[in-house]
Amino acid sequence: MADEIVLFDLPSKPPCRTWSYNPWKTRLALNFKGLPYKTEWVEYPDIKTKVQDHVPAPDDGIYTIPTVIMPDGTWLMDSWTIADALEEKYPEPSLRLSSPYIPRLRETLAKMMTPLRAIYIWKVYSLVLSEPSLGYFRSTREKATGMALEQLEENGGGAKAWEAARPHAEKVTELLKENSEGPFFEGKTAGMADFVWAGTLIFFSRMGDDVFGELLKSTGDGEFHKQFLEAVKPWTERDDH
Repeated sequence: MADEIVLFDLPSKPPCRTWSYNPWKTRLALNFKGLPYKTEWVEYPDIKTKVQDHVPAPDDGIYTIPTVIMPDGTWLMDSWTIADALEEKYPEPSLRLSSPYIPRLRETLAKMMTPLRAIYIWKVYSLVLSEPSLGYFRSTREKATGMALEQLEENGGGAKAWEAARPHAEKVTELLKENSEGPFFEGKTAGMADFVWAGTLIFFSRMGDDVFGELLKSTGDGEFHKQFLEAVKPWTERDDH
């Protein structure tokens, strides 16, 4: 289709579904706006070859997913760059990119995710990734952390990681409850802030019931966030194509 967007996403083990929180942000935005798109699954070691001739070289030299091809042939990399472009070209329904909740949520999530890194890196490697991505993921993450993934999980995972993440997860709950009209950050209208949090929740859910249960417990009100996931369900159901 001439007006179809191409979304490059990271595959999982079969059955292949979206799992990573950054591609989820873009997929949720596309689903929310009702835009026609198709998914092309790209394994980690193939990302650079796929996109490097079409987007500006990133400062750190790391090419990333999500990347999209817009209907006019423009390639865009990075979920926020993509969101800005989608909002400009397709303004309704709005992603509410100027929402004051977005910077507050992003700051809080950065603090929450840092102590959980040892947990989610290991779980992504051992439970989520398909075979072609395993070697690349292990080598790049071990280089970044300075230790074997097994050692990272042993040293930094477990109860201490969840305890360190708890105050920040509870802060997300506070933010989501600020607007009593709910169920979204800005009340009855969904936007990008909701898709950031929904993508994060689904990311942890892909790691098994035990990990997802710990995340929900760390928020201080797991049922509240389950209800939130029900509210965004119209835009999360398409996750495999």
